[in-house]
Amino acid sequence: MDHDHLLKLQYANDAFAAFHPDPNFVRKFLKPLLIGALAPTEPSQDHGKNKELVQDFQTLRNHLEREGFFRARLLFYCLYLGHILLLEALALGLFWVWGTSWSLTLLCSLMLATSQAQAGWLQHDFGHLSVFKKSSWNHVLQKFVIGHLKGASANWWNHRHFQHHAKPNVFSKDPDVNSLHVFVLGDKQPVEYGIKKLKYLPYHHQHQYFFLIGPPLLIPVYFHIQILRTMFLRQDWVDLAWAMTFYLRFFCCYYPFFGFFGSVMNSSFIVFKLSTVLENNTSHWFVWVTQMNHLPMEMDHERHQDWLTMQLIATCNIEQSTFNDWFSGHLNFQIEHHLFPTMPRHNYHLVAPLVRTLCEKHGVSYQVKTLQKAIIDVVRSLKKSGDLWLDAYLHK
Repeated sequence: MDHDHLLKLQYANDAFAAFHPDPNFVRKFLKPLLIGALAPTEPSQDHGKNKELVQDFQTLRNHLEREGFFRARLLFYCLYLGHILLLEALALGLFWVWGTSWSLTLLCSLMLATSQAQAGWLQHDFGHLSVFKKSSWNHVLQKFVIGHLKGASANWWNHRHFQHHAKPNVFSKDPDVNSLHVFVLGDKQPVEYGIKKLKYLPYHHQHQYFFLIGPPLLIPVYFHIQILRTMFLRQDWVDLAWAMTFYLRFFCCYYPFFGFFGSVMNSSFIVFKLSTVLENNTSHWFVWVTQMNHLPMEMDHERHQDWLTMQLIATCNIEQSTFNDWFSGHLNFQIEHHLFPTMPRHNYHLVAPLVRTLCEKHGVSYQVKTLQKAIIDVVRSLKKSGDLWLDAYLHK
């Protein structure tokens, strides 16, 4: 096998290794799909890639695997799940002991919103197969957390989220940047829309209406519709059954306090219908954490870049602190998470200095922001994109 063909395999292996903790198991299913090796005369997407960078990244990954950075500490995840269940139990206990006054309902709403957000980060861990060695155990626990604790679908989440990881901020490939003409993102899409005179909404005001239809509506409206539609269209009855246990549990728990109608409303709108505060909590929490690492970064059409470069131009980190780690589910280390999705999150801070050193060696930008700056940059990015659209719409 010649040197160029080995390099092509390396480019493919970076993505393959990122998603599969047990590649030998997966290869059993790939054998029937093998067509053959690409002939040297055929067009290649690998021209222009930094061969030394690719080799150095694989050397780093091999080192991390040997040193045990891909092994999870089960006690960490047990305690993490425990604090989620504790918040749910405390909220219910407060209702049982002191009743449903407005002040107590507000407090319990905050506690339940917190448990919902943290359950979202935990199911994310299981979905990436980063906790247990056996994939089946990860799958079962993910269905429990996202289904029973959150009322959503594991298969829906994984299908959407893995596309995002494979091609972050790549138009038509990353579903997270498919804004359904509601927003124009990055530097190129706004200009393309402007030149074509596309004006579905006043995009030069998108940094303002983002606060009205972005964080408040993503989970309670768009995600709920998409989840239900996906489960029924794909006949995913297992995930639907798991989700129904969430609603059944909340109906049974809160019927004594709110009556039939109140309990149904509570479960139908995911915990935060205990009070309007939850609408501005769980969904806002999820949107700001997931967007501050990606939305202000570079967005483009497919450029066929190597794994490290593709992830770094689309991703930034947030400064480490105990609060930031907890608040974001360790996604403040978004760079390390995107490079090594199957790595347990409690090891990101140990790996970060090694990744930064590799980036410095090859001149790849490694961005770290404060939490405040990262949130502000989301709004600045939307305003910049809106201004680019307006200029192109009026003058090009």
